[in-house]
Order: sequence, then C-alpha cells, then structure tokens
Amino acid sequence: MIRKIDKERRILTLMIRIYCRKKHRSQHLCDECQALLSYALNRLDHCRYGENKGFCSQCPSHCYNKENQVKIREVMGFSGPRMIFYHPVMVIRHLLS
Repeated sequence: MIRKIDKERRILTLMIRIYCRKKHRSQHLCDECQALLSYALNRLDHCRYGENKGFCSQCPSHCYNKENQVKIREVMGFSGPRMIFYHPVMVIRHLLS
C-alpha cells in the first residue's frame, strides 16, 4: 500500500509540473518552480500530522511561509482543475480520500 504522504508528494509534483509547463512554457521545471517544489516537499516531509494529514487548505496550523503560501495557492488554483484531464483516476481518488 502506498503511504498517504507519498501520494501527496506525487500529486504536488504533478501540479507544479503542469503549472510550469503551461505558465512558463518550459518542458522541465524552471528554477522558480523547482525551488517551490523543493520547499513544498520539504514541508510535506515534516508535516506534524504525518499520515493523518488532510488537505493543507483545511489545516489548523499552516507551515508554509507567506510568500510560498501565495505561490502554492496559485499553482493549485491553476493546476487543480486541469488535473482531471491529465490524471482523472488520481484526482477522483484524491478527492475521495
């Protein structure tokens, strides 16, 4: 069984890749998106709720700094609706979890 944190890591990576490809017209992550991904994955690895975590937007204690919180909201707002076209099964499973 795949751990919840690993699923979150995969979804986060895909969302940032979609965002970078569409917004920055880059086949590979640009430096800005790579830095955001590294930061987000680090925060996910150190999440105090671990396997019991819910959606970050519902979390009572936000762990992102303000600058990266704004950036990740933009990425998720842009990529979230588009994920259904790229990975529909993953999106449905994520929403049901």
